[in-house]
Amino acid sequence: MNLPDIPQGSNVVGVGIDQIEVSRIRESMERHGESFLSKVFSEQEQEICLQRTDPAPCLAARFAAKEAVSKALGTGIGKEFGWLDMQVDKAQSGQPIALFTEHGKLALAGMHASSALISLSHLKEIASAVVVLIK
Repeated sequence: MNLPDIPQGSNVVGVGIDQIEVSRIRESMERHGESFLSKVFSEQEQEICLQRTDPAPCLAARFAAKEAVSKALGTGIGKEFGWLDMQVDKAQSGQPIALFTEHGKLALAGMHASSALISLSHLKEIASAVVVLIK
């Protein structure tokens, strides 16, 4: 089965969504500590989230964003797109923004995308992210 054609003139080239239970991130932090954090999150992401009283929801939303990007790219997490190939930062307005490493930019280029719009949300027990790849 082929993917649907993108309408001519459209700037949207991919969409991804992910949800994760916050408890899974909390358990990974407790079980694996720094090795888990440094494998999945950039130093800046860790700095932002670990300042919070409960960093797990903040980290879970970023985890979901990385998964959602990998789904939008159609690669999953692996050689083509890894955990550290993208990080979530904040604009001055507070809006989340996706920043990509050079390797992450190659993955975007493979989809003819130039950037990603992201939206994050989290409750006490569930974190979610939606990603739209644009060219």
